[in-house]
Amino acid sequence: MARPPKFRSVEFEPRYTYFKPAAVPKWQLEEVVLTVEELEAIRLKDMEGLEQEECAERMHISRPTFQRSLINARKKIAESIVEGKAIRIEGGNYRLAKRVFKCDSCDNELEIRHRQEQDSDLLCPRCGGAIKKI
Repeated sequence: MARPPKFRSVEFEPRYTYFKPAAVPKWQLEEVVLTVEELEAIRLKDMEGLEQEECAERMHISRPTFQRSLINARKKIAESIVEGKAIRIEGGNYRLAKRVFKCDSCDNELEIRHRQEQDSDLLCPRCGGAIKKI
């Protein structure tokens, strides 16, 4: 019996989940499906510029597993660009990571899921004061 897949920790949930070549109707395109954890691997390594070990730690997976996700993601993105395929981002085995914040005014600690808005927009629900990530 195969071991069930381990959930990857993802800090970013994509707002935009479909990309296609310009001037080609969607119905004419083949699609490449990029999972959310593959997108997270690209984001951590290529956008944030982190080392693979740190990326793997943040996703709560081994470095070899991170490497495989990164290779798969890059291959799919290259295929879509070179062959003119659309990219659809969906699915995978992931959970949104939570972050811990502390209020400057009342020392209230909060766990908040990652989201699109800036952290500077967050206010303490107890006193309305500014909160900072710990």
